[in-house]
Parts: sequence; structure tokens; C-alpha cells
Amino acid sequence: MNERFSGLTRQSVLKRMASEAVDVLIIGGGITGAGIALDAASRGMSVALLEMQDFASGTSSRSTKLVHGGLRYLKQFEVKMVAEVGKERAVVYENGPHVTTPEWMLLPLHEGGTFGGFSTSIGLRIYDYLAGVKRAERRRMLSRSETLVKEPLLKQQGLKGGGYYVEYRTDDARLTIEVMKRAVEAEALAVNYTKAQQLVYDQGKLAGVEAEDLIGGGTYTIRARRVVNATGPWVDTLRELDKSKQGKTLRLTKGIHLVFDGSRFPLHQAVYFDTPDKRMVFAIPRDGKTYVGTTDTDYTGDTAHPQMTAADRDYVIQAANFMFPVLSLTADDVESSWAGLRPLIYQEGKSPSEVSRRDEIFRSPSGMLTIAGGKLTGYRKMAEMVTDLLTEELRSEGRGPFAACSTKTLPISGGNVGGSASFEGFVRSWTEEGIKLGLAAAEAERLVRRYGTNIREVYALLPQAWEQAGRFGLPAEVYAALQYGIEREMVVKPSDFFVRRTGALFFDVNFVRRWKAGVLQVMGELLVYSPEQKEAYADELERQLHQAVTPAAAN
Repeated sequence: MNERFSGLTRQSVLKRMASEAVDVLIIGGGITGAGIALDAASRGMSVALLEMQDFASGTSSRSTKLVHGGLRYLKQFEVKMVAEVGKERAVVYENGPHVTTPEWMLLPLHEGGTFGGFSTSIGLRIYDYLAGVKRAERRRMLSRSETLVKEPLLKQQGLKGGGYYVEYRTDDARLTIEVMKRAVEAEALAVNYTKAQQLVYDQGKLAGVEAEDLIGGGTYTIRARRVVNATGPWVDTLRELDKSKQGKTLRLTKGIHLVFDGSRFPLHQAVYFDTPDKRMVFAIPRDGKTYVGTTDTDYTGDTAHPQMTAADRDYVIQAANFMFPVLSLTADDVESSWAGLRPLIYQEGKSPSEVSRRDEIFRSPSGMLTIAGGKLTGYRKMAEMVTDLLTEELRSEGRGPFAACSTKTLPISGGNVGGSASFEGFVRSWTEEGIKLGLAAAEAERLVRRYGTNIREVYALLPQAWEQAGRFGLPAEVYAALQYGIEREMVVKPSDFFVRRTGALFFDVNFVRRWKAGVLQVMGELLVYSPEQKEAYADELERQLHQAVTPAAAN
């Protein structure tokens, strides 16, 4: 097969990984692993990264898709965490404005609700201070009438007013992919669908892994001076393999989100609201849809394939109807959904919603470093902490010299547009270029916003796309995006493209239905699928599509 990451095939990446010992081997290709790979590679370390599924296929594509400071954690006196991740929101935005954007959030205040007017005003002011929010984005308090102007669908009974403040919306999977691509640009080696089956030791110290290529077959011995466990929900599984699972352990909680078409749930404004049981839920408009979530319940099932239950679905629908009673939503109104797991650090006596989202680093006797917990927003700081430790340990063994951390001001792949202030001008300019190349304005703009400065490479594929797309019944822009995904983002299966490279399975299921046959044909030809692979990947996509769009059949 010919799938690639920045021009390298999976087989060539694995052979290079196995050719000589690297400074750092990272197991786990979510946002945490990608962030560590970028930080370590940009400091000058030799880096390899393994992901047993697709990049971002676990927690990092199943979040609420917000880079947010965690306002509710002020109630739990997590002041330091709020300050750290609050400041990181702007860093993530500046380094990747094509995958992150400011989103004004409305916090409605009702009689008897979780938040009162005075406490909310003070809390948001503290939040702005801790997060270092710039003047134009500082909180405002709204009257009842001003709140209803912002969002007319809100429950009017008992409404007293609202708080208005800025969070940041992101495409979590594409954020992860772009960070990973930037790490590869810094000479890290990264490969998906490759599982660390066995750990390799040298005189009791962890020295690498035996890795199995789950797509092409074959086993590779990858040796490393340091091994980092960044496997999210699988952190304890790897610690068990290392015989070092002791002390603190993981507590997995599940969160689900429901997607409604904008015609059925015409939300004007992102809303963060409390529920009858005093939890907090988001309702967010995105690309003509509205998504609502999330739940927070303990989970002990299949880690790789968490599923929404009828109880999960009904809880979110009831929460939405509580705050937006004029809608009278039902399960039949749900267009798609997703379920994900939070790998939290176990705390005795705490409910799932009360468990801290703080990250921690564990060092095992074998030398393995494990990073657990944390939030999407804080991925860069988590990576910096881990890489600082790696730097100290490797230097003590005579490795280096290594540069200081530079990721605070390092644009991720596609993000080098001259900062967020220049992004909209960049979008206008390159949308015009796309129109000149024959694209419709809306399609050109969608591609520019998705790929950022990498749009140049996507546009370069259009001449061939115009020639080839018709053979497969695809539009040229879909063919070009797919070819780019295969050649530059290591797309292996149709689900990689539809779920994590485009987000279509969650936010445009008709796109998936319309183009799935053509995409499978193109991938079968470009990646030389065997008949068995083609059938298996088609079946896998159908299962995922069915799971996403059939909430009434939730288990």
C-alpha cells in the first residue's frame, strides 16, 4: 500500500524507525503524543511515534471540540489549572488559526440555577484575569432582554440575564493531525495502525518495543533511549505490560454528543448552560448544524469503540429541551452522534464530573514515562513538561545539545499565515485563487479554512483531479482532498478520511453517503487494496456510519 505521511510510505517510516535507536519513542498518536513529538523533534531529538489505530482516533477526535479554559473548574478551586489552560487557548489559536477560532459563549442565568448574577460576574472577571484575556474578548454581563436577543430559543421562565465571554472552537482531529504533520516536518517519524505488542528491555531498563504493522503485516524492533506512554485511555494497559501499574490509576468516563440539523435546532449563539442535576452542557452551532453535549459517566466497556446508550442520548435531549423548551426535540431529530472517553486520574469519593482534569506524569522503575489526565487545551504545556524531563535525562547520558522549547510561538502545519489577525485576509485571497482554478466559492473557502497554508499543495493537485475525478463519480475538490490525505496525512482507510480528515461523518452525513463509493474506489486504486481489504474497509465505514446516524437504536 502507498499511504504516506509527508511523502513517506508507512513501510519506509517503519524501516527507518527500526534502522537505528531513537532518542524518544512515543506510544500514542492523539493530541498529547503529537504534542510531545513536535516539542521533542523541534528541540533536536530523534523521535519515533506509534499509533495502533489512526491518528486522533480515540479521545482526540471525540471531544466537545473546544479549546477552553474550564470555567466550571473555578468552582472546584482548580485556580492554577484554569490559569494555565486559559492562557494556552490563545497560544493554540495563534499557532493554528485554520483549526481554531474564537467563539463567544453565552451563559444564561436563571432563578435557582447553578450561577447567580453577582457570582458569575466575579467568576468571569477572575477567569479573564487568570487566562490573560485580551481587552476585546473580556466578559460582559447582559440583561434579560439582551440575553434573549443573543439567543431567542432560551427558556424564558426565570431568566434573569446572562454572562458573555469568549472560548475557542476547534476541529480536534485536524488539530492533532496538523501538530503531527509539523512534528514530521521537524523530522519526527510517525506511523499509524502499528501496535506496540511487546516491550523490549536491556538489563531491566525499557529500551524499545516490538511493533506489529496492522495493515501491511510484519514486526519491527524499534529501539529507543526513552519511551513515553501517551496512550490516553490505554495508559494503564501499557503500564500493566511494563509491570509498573501501581499507585494512581485511570478512571475512564464517557461523554457523548448529539448533532442536529440547523433547521431543526436553529441556534444563533453558542450556549453553556446548567442542567436540572446541576451539571453543565454546551450547545454549539457549527457549519449549519448544532451539536450538544456532554455526558460524564463512568465507563468500563470496550475502550476502542465506546458507544452511546439510550440513557446517554435521552439525558442530552432532556437537557436540551430543559434549556430550549420551544424545540421539543426527540431522538428522531438527531442527525448524528459520537461517544468518547476521558482518561482521568482516579480520585476516591469523587463523582465523574468532580474528578480533576489535571495531568500527571508517572515514571516507572523501567524508565518509562507516562503522561495521564489533562485537557485538549493544555496539550502543548503537557508536552513541554514531558520534553523538559526527557531533555534532562538524555543530557545526563551525554546526548544533545538540545534547544529550548519553542512551541509557544511555533505555527503548526498549515498555520503559518502570519498570526490570527492575518487569517481572514489569507482566506479571502486563497478563496479567490480557488475560484480562478474552477472551484465554486463555497468549496474553495471550505478547503482554505480546512488546510490553511497547505491549501497550496491541495490546489496543486487540482489539474490531475479534474482529469481523474470523473472516473470515480467524484467532484474534483473531493478527489484532491482525498489524494492530499493519502499523500500527506497517511490516510489508510475511508473512515480516516470521512471521520478525522474532514469531520463529515459527524457534521455532514450526506457527504459521506454521496461520495463513499467513489472514495473507496479511489483509495482501492491509489493504495492498491486487496479485495479482502476493500471489503473490510467498506464494512467498517458502514458500521461507523450506522452507529453515528442511528441514535434511536442506541444500546
